[in-house]
Amino acid sequence: MCGVFGIFGHEEAAHLTYLGLHALQHRGQESAGITTSDGLKLKTYRAMGLVADVFTEPILNDLPGKSAIGHVRYSTAGGSHVRNAQPYQVSFGGGQLAVAHNGNFVNADDARKELEEAGAIFQSDSDTENVIHYIARSRAGVFEARVVDALRRLDGAYSMVFLTEKKLVAVRDPAAFRPLVLGRLKNAYVIASETTALDLIEAELLREIEPGELVVIDEDGLKSSFPFEKREQKRCVFEYVYFARPDSKLFGDSVFSVRKRLGQQLAREQPVNADVVIAVPDSGVPAAMGYAQESGLPYDIGLIRSHYVGRTFIEPQQSIRHFGVKLKLAPVRSTLEGKRVVVVDDSIVRGTTSRKIVKMLQSAGAKEVHLRISSPPTAWPCFYGIDTPSRQELIAASHSTDEIARYVTADSLGYLTLEGLMRAAGDASGKTFCSACFSGKYPTGLPGVSPSGRG
Repeated sequence: MCGVFGIFGHEEAAHLTYLGLHALQHRGQESAGITTSDGLKLKTYRAMGLVADVFTEPILNDLPGKSAIGHVRYSTAGGSHVRNAQPYQVSFGGGQLAVAHNGNFVNADDARKELEEAGAIFQSDSDTENVIHYIARSRAGVFEARVVDALRRLDGAYSMVFLTEKKLVAVRDPAAFRPLVLGRLKNAYVIASETTALDLIEAELLREIEPGELVVIDEDGLKSSFPFEKREQKRCVFEYVYFARPDSKLFGDSVFSVRKRLGQQLAREQPVNADVVIAVPDSGVPAAMGYAQESGLPYDIGLIRSHYVGRTFIEPQQSIRHFGVKLKLAPVRSTLEGKRVVVVDDSIVRGTTSRKIVKMLQSAGAKEVHLRISSPPTAWPCFYGIDTPSRQELIAASHSTDEIARYVTADSLGYLTLEGLMRAAGDASGKTFCSACFSGKYPTGLPGVSPSGRG
């Protein structure tokens, strides 16, 4: 759950990276960081918080150079602490380097143990630091060869950007779990997790970084190579369900269009006699629109989301039980009162939030509440870069759909089938997508992980 950005060859590298990270803020709200190069040395600033809070004009002006990389983080490996904020910057025998990573290495614990036994001293808890140690120890020649050498020792999901004094390097794992795109802004090249970052800075989308591709950008231009053994593509389908921004183009398709198709397929599979369709904003909106369109039911606004809730807020004592959800969502009584309501959401994780939302709709006067989910039951944790709880915490891992419906107090509950999800995502066979969070079929080995949970 992170976003990466990189730019090479622009006078306003730091400011453009700031804007790019702002467009990727949905991919991580925990910390933000930028590293720049002036051609001679690197300089990094990183801190906990949102992009707009971390970076002020004086800080950006103090990050000189024509190349930069940036990162927004939500922790999936390593705790919530500034030492785990990226980019990481180090000096080593080959000079200086900085790295920003979206993904997760599934063999990170084994790699760390091996490195520590060989004398490595770690400065963070993040799996990304393994790469730095392997690069520093590599006997390969040029920097990009060291990167390849390091990544061949690790397995899992990685869309990464590296910055040295003279080069910007981008790499995507051979299974292409996480997205990564290449763009151009006049004479500068741009790398980003999603196309929405290119749109904001008015850069042209050239193409996706291909599975297993290594891109090197320096003063001589752009060079591409494919140094890793080919693997079957396993793009994260949950990016379509929830994680990516709806205005992005991902894996060759519009995220908004896919989410709308998810809702249309859901209406075919899980119809209900009702009066109105509403969404749990914001991620449920396109699917709810698709559900309404396919079912012929009217779509209306039934929940209003506050956009002014920070990551933390002061809650009163337990005497006010649903305060947290009420800060974020408020019901529109005129839409709901006396109505049979279909409420569409993207997923159910623990079930506690869904329960509060259903009860909120009932309290606002809904006659019936039918919960429809535009993905299959989330029954397995993710090990490839999305922060999902352990299997024991996922309600669908131990409860049937009817049991979950009773728990959330809905009149009915319907999920999209895995087959319907894949059809809407554009690959009915499902072979090019990772759907492990729904199916439990992990496309890589998981060293040290039991099937019952995360580690």
